Amino acid sequence: MFWRRLGAILAIWLCLSLPVWADDYQIPTNHDPDGIGKIYMGREIAEVMGHQGAGWLERSSRESEEQPQKVITALKLKPDSIVADIGAGTGYFSFRIAPQIPQGKVYAVDVQPEMLEILNSLKDEKKISNVEPTLGSETEPNLPENSVDLALMVDAYHEFEYPKEMMAGIVRSLKPHGRVALVEYRGENPFVLIKPLHKMTQKQVRQEMTVAGLNYVETRNGLPQQHILIFEKTG
Repeated sequence: MFWRRLGAILAIWLCLSLPVWADDYQIPTNHDPDGIGKIYMGREIAEVMGHQGAGWLERSSRESEEQPQKVITALKLKPDSIVADIGAGTGYFSFRIAPQIPQGKVYAVDVQPEMLEILNSLKDEKKISNVEPTLGSETEPNLPENSVDLALMVDAYHEFEYPKEMMAGIVRSLKPHGRVALVEYRGENPFVLIKPLHKMTQKQVRQEMTVAGLNYVETRNGLPQQHILIFEKTG
């Protein structure tokens, strides 16, 4: 009887002591050097690009490589749209979206205070008033609930350390029938010369967004190396 009780106590202690993400994330023995050693739905999460790489985000070749105006056109924004640019970095997309929504606003969300410092400096330089820098965390975008028409993630989602928790926060921030747009390098194409962990297949994106409670709307494939996947919040 004693050993049975002791076993039950140990089982309860183990359950209580496990990290909250234990059922959702796996920690492999060996992992890709470009990843953080954490698996979500069969996908290893990629390392975050630090603020030291800010110059790469603003590189002159990005215009031709990623064609940002095509991305913005595909988003079908209205003049009063409220947009959350999640993983905004230096604000490369935030500052291009802002003039398209003169009665709206862009929440430029990033987890790195150093990135937001750069973004704030560029905001002053460009004299753009409807971009609001917002410090998020690894698990929460820190956005008002039911306030956002569109959440945009450009080459960012695959680096979220806690994708399940972050997506729950993003979905909470969406208005009814609000949309989510992910721009990711095409994981299906071996000729897209990006490190594998920094690419995503349509299948993987759709699986993860379905778990987040979003409905798939469409995929746009008009970019040189990336696809745009659009989802919608139900209700």
